[in-house]
Amino acid sequence: MTNLPSGLASGKLPEEREVGRMVGGRGPTLIVIAGIHGNECAGLTAARRVLRRLKRADVTVRGELVAFAGNVAAMNAGRRFLVRDLNRVWTEAQVAAVEARQAAGGELDAEDKEQLEILTEVRAAIARATGPVYLVDFHTTSAHGVPFALFGDTLAQRAFVSTLPLPLIMGLEEQVDGVLSSYWTRHGCVTFGVEGGQHDDPASIDNLEAVLLLAAEAAGLFEPGSVPETRAAHALLEARRGDLPRVMEVVSRHAIAPEDAFKMEPGFKNLDHARAEQLLARDRNGEIRAPKDGLVMLPLYQGQGDDGFFWGRAVSSARMRASETLRHLRLDRFLDLLPGVARDKADPSRFIVDLSIARLYPLGVFHMLGYRRIRSRANQLTVERQPEDHASSSRRSN
Repeated sequence: MTNLPSGLASGKLPEEREVGRMVGGRGPTLIVIAGIHGNECAGLTAARRVLRRLKRADVTVRGELVAFAGNVAAMNAGRRFLVRDLNRVWTEAQVAAVEARQAAGGELDAEDKEQLEILTEVRAAIARATGPVYLVDFHTTSAHGVPFALFGDTLAQRAFVSTLPLPLIMGLEEQVDGVLSSYWTRHGCVTFGVEGGQHDDPASIDNLEAVLLLAAEAAGLFEPGSVPETRAAHALLEARRGDLPRVMEVVSRHAIAPEDAFKMEPGFKNLDHARAEQLLARDRNGEIRAPKDGLVMLPLYQGQGDDGFFWGRAVSSARMRASETLRHLRLDRFLDLLPGVARDKADPSRFIVDLSIARLYPLGVFHMLGYRRIRSRANQLTVERQPEDHASSSRRSN
């Protein structure tokens, strides 16, 4: 076996930012980012396979499918990142800062340069679009396991990912600041991420290829059923899920730092059931055990990273339907009538919760209405979500 970076044993390193492009008549745009973490390259090979398939003469493509490599410098080094995580720098303030440094001729580190090139390419693809714009961010995991989708909890993104036969995780994107997909949701795209499986498992490429074929069909790049391989893709992903719930949500994140000496217990898959009091990990303070029956998500089995694991639970279909009904009724308009809850004047998508007054409100109230980005400071919480109208604004008619 050749000594290639993780996920590339059956592919090749990217020579340019754009991996490939397929353009038809007026229609939707589907943007693929593969390898935003340099040791997660299976998505590159998957994108190349799909592009080759769609370029055959028996498929009529509407709109555009374009794939971009993520952290090219880190891919060439076989590392997750060189200076800092390229999937933690996508806030409005950080983007403005890196663009200001570039304009002033300031010093740019490796990830600054990568981010600026990705900004340029994705903005150009959005500017070319003649229909709705979708963006998928492809990843793999250090743990073995199944492919699954994660997404910012807007109704448009819920509706789109629900067409894919994957386990769905809500609230994971909101647990971490500065992720790429969240940034592009705010800028008019319907976005989602996919964890395709373990880094070096050839099946991860197959999984991501299947996801991309089905996403292209769901987005409307070709007529349903016109690409026969989509039937096999659907069957493959259905079989991968096993006994996992169809929809799950993140309850908490176990953040770590190098000095914690964190070590995950061996044997957990990227999504896995855990029993109450089961040993999950150890750090310098001792054992870390499951608080109750639930789900372990994305356990860390690699050197780089600051997420030890995420803790989650299943979400019933009845709860999903109730949540969507409440959100269509726009009941969030009345949240600031609750004692201790005030709308942030600087950002109408955010509420400030005074815990000295509102300590008894369950977070599930906010989750039902899509408010999953929850941060604590002193005696208050900030609770926010992606504005619903941003996702729907991706429809264009240039």
